[in-house]
Amino acid sequence: MKLYPIEAGNFKLDGGAMFGVVPKSLWNKSNPADANNMIDIAARCLLIEDGDRLILIDTGMGDKQSDKFFSYYYRWGDHTLDDSLKKAGFHRDDITDVFMTHLHFDHCGGSVQWNADRTGYEPAFKNAAFWTNQPHWEWAVNPNAREKASFLKENLLPMEESGQLKFVSVPGSPYGHAPELGFDILFVNGHTDKQMIPHIQYKGKTLVFMADLLPTVGHIPLPYVMGYDTRPLLTLPEKEAFLNRAADEGFCLFLEHDAHQEVCTLQHTEKGVRLKNTYSFDEIFS
Repeated sequence: MKLYPIEAGNFKLDGGAMFGVVPKSLWNKSNPADANNMIDIAARCLLIEDGDRLILIDTGMGDKQSDKFFSYYYRWGDHTLDDSLKKAGFHRDDITDVFMTHLHFDHCGGSVQWNADRTGYEPAFKNAAFWTNQPHWEWAVNPNAREKASFLKENLLPMEESGQLKFVSVPGSPYGHAPELGFDILFVNGHTDKQMIPHIQYKGKTLVFMADLLPTVGHIPLPYVMGYDTRPLLTLPEKEAFLNRAADEGFCLFLEHDAHQEVCTLQHTEKGVRLKNTYSFDEIFS
């Protein structure tokens, strides 16, 4: 097995929305805001090469939305999903599986693209199965008013219409295993219903793809919960249980949204679980 970080593009989000009730005087220390109160955000995906399988975890927001849509997100930098795949030695047509932690547009928008004559949409990975889970799919295609702007039908329905959509099983406990993909999954419900957090065994370590359970290093303190979470009081115990286990077992946390840190580890302190170290991906897995 070999893993590759895949940079799908950087953007910005409102710092207050990203940190909920935490005052700017606190979160601005770890995630400094610009004059518009926007903070740097990454769309960092992960590619798993395992035998004849190429599994891509999340796909960023893609490029099919309008200029008005993208104007809200202040895209910056030169990263693109295709360029990052090429750097790793692959093309999107090589991808066999796309695993989506959840179906918010910044995690799955790159899964669907315009067709050749721009009259409709088609899967952006023509040879891949697209993996989500049944409860989350139903949650996404019948969205609540709070999340409606994050679940975009043009990101979802083409996957189903293509026949390439597949569902992993949801266990009766928070942790499950996806034998079709070869890794364990933590299911959490505070951010959105049945978000999936992959746990991958790699070079003697457990690498956890954090998605929106821990967006950035700045979100490690327990109360630092995004305003986007639909059930923040559920995020708290889910996050606490995970952080304690991550510190106990020395997990390596792969940060999807931290524009400046790729991987971190945690430790127990008298103030609770806190940051231990940050690493580049190549540094910790050299």
